[in-house]
Parts: sequence; C-alpha cells; structure tokens
Amino acid sequence: MDDRVHPGPNTQLIELSYEVSRPQERGLAQRMEPQAAEPLVVDRARRDIIARRRRRDVTVATVSTVIFFVVLGVVVVTSPGWPAVRETFFNPVDAKRVWPELVDAFKITLLLFLTAEPAILILGLAIAVLRGVTAPILTPIRLVATLYTDIVRGVPTILLILLFGFGIPALNLQGMPDSVLFWGWMALVVSYSAYVAEVFRAGLESVHPSQVAAARALGLNRMQGLRYVVLPQAVRRVIPPLLNDFISLQKDTALVSVLGVVEILNAAQIDTSLNFNYTAFVFAAAFFIAITVPLARYADWMAARRRRRSESYGGDL
Repeated sequence: MDDRVHPGPNTQLIELSYEVSRPQERGLAQRMEPQAAEPLVVDRARRDIIARRRRRDVTVATVSTVIFFVVLGVVVVTSPGWPAVRETFFNPVDAKRVWPELVDAFKITLLLFLTAEPAILILGLAIAVLRGVTAPILTPIRLVATLYTDIVRGVPTILLILLFGFGIPALNLQGMPDSVLFWGWMALVVSYSAYVAEVFRAGLESVHPSQVAAARALGLNRMQGLRYVVLPQAVRRVIPPLLNDFISLQKDTALVSVLGVVEILNAAQIDTSLNFNYTAFVFAAAFFIAITVPLARYADWMAARRRRRSESYGGDL
C-alpha cells in the first residue's frame, strides 16, 4: 500500500493562491517603504523648526536685554546727580586704597561661612532624625528637639548673636572660650541648624512608606533602613533648598560685626566712618555677590535637573 500523500485539488488550489498573493505582498511592501520613511523626514523637519525658533528667541532675548541695560546706564550716567554719586560710591581712589583691607576682612567672612556650613548640616540632620523617632522611651528627646526648632526659629539671628557673644562669656565658666569670633560662629550654627533641621525633616517625610517597608522586607532593621534607603533619597531631594539656606548664611555672617569682629562689613563700616565715602560698602557688596550669584545659579540648575529626571522617569526622584 502506497503511504505517500498525493496532492489533491485543495492543495493545488492553496499553492496557486499563494503564488498569486506573493506579487501582491511584494507590491504592498514596496508601497510601505516610503511611508515608513515619511515620519523620519517629518521629525527632522520638526526639529529644524524648533531649533530655528529657539535661536530666534535667544537672539531676541539677548538684543532686548542689551538694549534695556544700555538705556538704563545712559539714564543713570546722564542724570544731574551722577557726578556726586560716582564720587561718593564709586571713587576709584578710595577703592584702590580700601581693597587690601576688604580682602583681609573677607577671609574672616569665608572662615565663618565655610566652617559653619558642615556643622549646621550635621546638627540639623541629627535634630531632624530625633524629631522622627517613634519609640516611647525617646519621647523626651523628641520633645527637646521640637522645642529647639520652635524656639530658635522664633528668635532673630542677631539676638542670638548678642546673647551668645555677650551673655555666655559673662557667666565666667571655667574652660569656656571668650573669643567673640567663636561665639558669633556658634550663634550662626545654632540659628541655622533649626531651619536646616526642618528642611531635612520635610525630605525624610517625603520618602514614601513603601520604601521603608521594602527595606524591612530585605532584612534591614530600622537604623539600617534609615541609613541606606531613606536618608539618601531625602538628602537628594532637599539639596536645592539647603543651598538657598546657605546663601542666606553667607550674607548673615555680616551680623557677627555687632560683636566687634572685623569681617568685611565691619571693615567697610570703619573705612566709611574715617573717610566719609561709601565706596567700601559697594565693594563689600560685590564680594558677597561674587559668592551668592554662583550659588543661586547652581541651586536653580540642580532643581531643574531634578525636575527633568522626575519627568523622564515618570515619578518623583
């Protein structure tokens, strides 16, 4: 018996229909190839339009800004009182004379700012963590941390500087430093640590509870979850507001001058009192601006980068 399968009429019909459909499929593929290339052409044209529009906007913004400041400068320079203002606030002779004194005094300002910043970060983070503890036995510590932030934030910084600079040394405690520079620095640390603690606390509370649950599911205890999971996310989120606080700190270092510390503001004030010219104040302001503006732009850049990353990943980072 022959076991071979002989093609029947249905099989021949299927083969015939396949041979007929193959040229049709080739024609359809050929017609679809230019259609697939059309979106690439459209996207390239759209990008070119966007690039041209962006260049046009940049050009218009640049020209309008230059015109605005040129007109403003002409109005100021041609005003009737400009010669007196130039002599009083922008005197080149006084600027050259006071420049070395301001540079030396600005070193004190930088010393206060750069050494107070890490101390504020450490103390503020510790206070924020203590305010978030839930163990009943630690309730007194949580209460002290809460009172600290509420009271310190309610007292003006200059009053804290006066209290620390004149009050604590008056106690005559054994081994207590009597340097007004130290107590001014300490007052700045205490004042700003309360504000920074609230910034850190907001960052800690912004981390979703599921992150803590995931850390516990991985076998991490509460402290390990705080250190390896919660804190990295919280710190990353609060970097822009922290930079804004440090911009304010850099300016508030001038308040230490009420204790007699000869930082840049006090040096400018002494020179003005001796020579009756305010050029030193203008140059002191320029020193502060030289640090404040780059920090402000860096804070804006970090905030924009975090916003772009959040939009890219479809969630908060």
